[in-house]
Amino acid sequence: MLKNRIYLSFIFLIFCLRSLFSQELPEGFVYVDEVIPGIVQEIRYAGDYNFIGKPITGYETPRAILSKPAAEALRKVQQELIMKDYMLKVYDAYRPQRAVDHFVEWARDREDTIMKQEFYPNVAKKNLFEFGYIASKSGHSRGSTVDLSMIHVANCENVDMGGSYDFFGEISHHNTQQISPEQKKNRELLRLTMRKYGFRSYSEEWWHYTYDAEPFPDKYFDFPVK
Repeated sequence: MLKNRIYLSFIFLIFCLRSLFSQELPEGFVYVDEVIPGIVQEIRYAGDYNFIGKPITGYETPRAILSKPAAEALRKVQQELIMKDYMLKVYDAYRPQRAVDHFVEWARDREDTIMKQEFYPNVAKKNLFEFGYIASKSGHSRGSTVDLSMIHVANCENVDMGGSYDFFGEISHHNTQQISPEQKKNRELLRLTMRKYGFRSYSEEWWHYTYDAEPFPDKYFDFPVK
């Protein structure tokens, strides 16, 4: 009981500190951890471990932002998964247009392949546009798309999804035959729970979901994540 009280007090303290130093977001946007306190975040684009190998323009802090309706729907997903001894881990959410522009600029530099073996070993960099891995516009910039996975409540270890986040290849597809039945079951648990609360999946990326009732379906934002 004491341990639980200490944990909750710590979460509340972090929440208060983050609220104190948070930027003022555009109307309709929220920090995900203010709607879902304690949610696990591993915002890859704010650091070096991503397919480019360095922090991405526009990510000044490793913190997820979403439109308010999407964040509130995601809270319901988290609540249901916790009842099954799982929790969400968020890798990316709102993405500034300047970050997308950074991806495009990087993709045009054929010599910069330092993360190839980790993220796109079987795809020539020159084909990233053609295969749809890189585009000049992203649904993330509308604020209601999120990249995520699951972890176990008991130990916070990653649930085995049969493929890593942001891997450019067929194993990332929902209909891939390259994963085990157990890995497929894990992906389906995430997909069906997300679908229940209004998120649609993207067939090419098991981690990618967009809120159906997104409030900004035609607007792409560029405010930084800070």
